[in-house]
Amino acid sequence: MKNVYDVIVIGAGPAGLAAAIEAKKNGAGDVLIIERNDEPGGILLQCIHNGFGSVIFKKDLPGPAYAWNFIDEAQKAGIEMLFDTMVLDITHDRNIYATSKAGFSEFKAGAVVLAMGCRERTRAQIRIPGDRPAGVFTAGMVQRLVNVDGLMPGKNFVILGSGDIGMIMARRLTIEGASVIKVVELMPYLTGLRRNYVQCLQDFNIPLNLSTTINRIIGKKRVEAVETIRVDANMVPVAGTQEMIPCDSLLLSVGLIPENELSKKAGVNIDALTAGPVVDENMATNVPGIYAAGNVAAIYDLVDYVTKAGFLAGKNAALFARGISKPALNFISLKPGKDIRNVMPQKISAEAQTGGLFPVEMRVTREFHESAAIEIVEGDKVLLTEKVRYARPAEMLTTTVNGRELMAKVNKDTKELIVRITG
Repeated sequence: MKNVYDVIVIGAGPAGLAAAIEAKKNGAGDVLIIERNDEPGGILLQCIHNGFGSVIFKKDLPGPAYAWNFIDEAQKAGIEMLFDTMVLDITHDRNIYATSKAGFSEFKAGAVVLAMGCRERTRAQIRIPGDRPAGVFTAGMVQRLVNVDGLMPGKNFVILGSGDIGMIMARRLTIEGASVIKVVELMPYLTGLRRNYVQCLQDFNIPLNLSTTINRIIGKKRVEAVETIRVDANMVPVAGTQEMIPCDSLLLSVGLIPENELSKKAGVNIDALTAGPVVDENMATNVPGIYAAGNVAAIYDLVDYVTKAGFLAGKNAALFARGISKPALNFISLKPGKDIRNVMPQKISAEAQTGGLFPVEMRVTREFHESAAIEIVEGDKVLLTEKVRYARPAEMLTTTVNGRELMAKVNKDTKELIVRITG
């Protein structure tokens, strides 16, 4: 194992594998993936359900099969992988410090791709009142217990949150013989994909209560019941709407948080809206030679798009490491406008005018049931319009932008463009 590499990728999930493969394809000689787990594949290895690969492979694959395509390609490409290794620190000049059973290691990278993924929100982070018994789990933890370890953590479940992992586990637990009494969701809309609502809840007759949350947890040693309560349009609990539901387990599917402690240590700017790094159209952060990809940058709904982000980051990391591309100096900010929660990239470099296609990805704040239009505007001038059949808060919207065409329409003194949706 060497200590100097052209490109080092942190994380061997779908984004990291894709980034490493694309870096190799674009001329990076020595590529290393550092992974804290004992094998590559990331969260996909416990996602044994189908639903992966429709964009990349035009197939409907389970998570491990989707991951294996890239694991196999990375191995054949000669990409080195270091497992059971925790990265402790990354400096702004791309020194990487890590620890493993073998001891402390130091690496130097020509370019770095951050692909650490995300983590689940816990009970403490959403501050559910009540007792503190056993039987409160995050959805991902239950997924691992059931799918990997072969353990059933409970018999009678209530699920808080209509995120994708929660709905998928509602189905999985039902198939394994548990009773999923209902799913309750704080928001007035689904926070996961509609296909999962149909396939995982409706098809298994599992009720979903929107605008409803957990008011308190009851139980001393083990969960005995939960009390739900309705909320109004301002998310204020409505008195008199409490319902007591006996159960022995509460599963939390209440959102994901990009994993960016290492990003912050490297001096990477973090977007308050995505909780991920501020990136340009090349997935480059503000720190020269450091790129971000996948759920570390923003929470995606489909793994295929995580992979595509990895491709983009890996390609540009390789070009930087080879001295072909230089850090951009001038940018135009890309800001969320009407009915847009967040947007990525958050800035477009002046170099975008040389051409090339790149995705602009966003999430909306409310549902558009009929046709709508994504617009990029400069003041009152509409620079780009793309029609969409519908828009939902749970589903990421993507429009592909031609850098040359967009920048040709922008005034030379412009500092900010707005992304909005109309309909």
